[in-house]
Amino acid sequence: MDIRFVSSFSIVTSDPAADGALFTGALGLPLQPPEGAPPDGYVFSEAIPGCKHFGVWPLSEAAEACFGTSRWPDTHPVPQASVEFDVDDVEAAARELEARGYRLLHAARTEPWGQGIARLQSADGVIVGVSYTPWMRDA
Repeated sequence: MDIRFVSSFSIVTSDPAADGALFTGALGLPLQPPEGAPPDGYVFSEAIPGCKHFGVWPLSEAAEACFGTSRWPDTHPVPQASVEFDVDDVEAAARELEARGYRLLHAARTEPWGQGIARLQSADGVIVGVSYTPWMRDA
């Protein structure tokens, strides 16, 4: 597997208001919700120097993305963070991870915003994605 770059790092939070106050209020990060999304959900920035994408991801939205439900299942450790590594071929990377014995949270798929991704969880609960994020690629 050939990792091209870290495409995203997000804090996963069960208290979006408190973490929003920390990251946008106290630290002054320019975090905004995606266009058309409610202001009390996921917030992010692609304008923080040294970071392609930083987000604060509500646990309920992480559960929806990984399991299709708003509750994180008791069968998996509750995540504190999510990191995504960009690769050229998400499906091949997902197959390689499965061949090495890792169980995916979901298979490779394309999200509505155009990012290809497959996710798994580390032993300590970090959500780890292998992704293809076209708008982050150099021409």
